[in-house]
Amino acid sequence: MYRIDIMTLFPDVVGDMLCESVLGRGQERGYIRIECHQIRDYTKNKQKQVDDYPYGGGRGAVMQADPLYHCWKHICDEAGERIHTIYLSPAGKTFCQADARRLKDSYNRLILVCGHYEGIDERFIEECVDEEISLGDFVMTGGEIPAMAVADAVCRLVPGVLSDPSCYENESHWSGTLEAPQYSRPEIWHDRAVPSILLSGNHAKVDQWRRKQSILRTWERRPDLFEQLDLSSKEDRKLVAELEEELGHSLLDTVR
Repeated sequence: MYRIDIMTLFPDVVGDMLCESVLGRGQERGYIRIECHQIRDYTKNKQKQVDDYPYGGGRGAVMQADPLYHCWKHICDEAGERIHTIYLSPAGKTFCQADARRLKDSYNRLILVCGHYEGIDERFIEECVDEEISLGDFVMTGGEIPAMAVADAVCRLVPGVLSDPSCYENESHWSGTLEAPQYSRPEIWHDRAVPSILLSGNHAKVDQWRRKQSILRTWERRPDLFEQLDLSSKEDRKLVAELEEELGHSLLDTVR
C-alpha cells in the first residue's frame, strides 16, 4: 500500500476531495491510503494558535516551527521511521510528471506539508523537510491545493489505482509529448465530425494518427518539450516528414 500523510489546517476539505472518484476507489480497495492531520492539534496553547508575527517585522504571520514539528514527529514515530517530507512552496522546484514517477518509485510513503500565511518557520524546513515543490511561478493562499495535486499525480500511478498502465502511459507528459485529441459520441456535434480514421477500426492506423497528432500538438503548444523529443525512429521520421509536407516547412527550423 502506498501512503501519503498531509499536514494541513483544513484536513476535512482536503480529505473529502481525495476520497472521491479514482483515488477514493483506490483507498477502498487498499492500494493507497491518504491521511490528513490537523496541525492545530499539536499546539501547546488553548487558542490552538499556530502562527505568530515574523521576526524582523513585516506584514502577515508565519507558521511556527513547534506545532509543525510535533505533528511531523507524531507521523514519523507512528511509522517507526523518518518519512520523506515535502513542503509545498512557491520557492520549490516546479513539479512535473517525472517527479510524480520518481516519488511513486522511490518511496512507499510521503508527508506533504501545507503552509499558510507568509510561510513557515525556516528552522522546521531545515530540520524536517527533504524537498520543496511548487506547482509553478505563482503564489497561492495555502499549500492544500498543491498538496492535493501532488497526491493525485503520484497516487494514480500506483498499480491497481487505475485499471491498466495504458491509462496513464498514453497521456500527456508521460513520454515527453502532449496527448492527441480525444473524441466521444455523438459522431457529429455542432457540425463538427469525428476524424474518420478513428471510425475505421484499423487500430494500427489509429495509433499512427494519434502519434502524429501528439507530435503536432507538442510542436504547436510546447516547443520547449518538442525540442527534447527523440524522433529518430523510422516511424517518427515518417510522421514528421508527413507533417512538414502538410505544413510546408521544417518543424525543427520553426521551433528554433
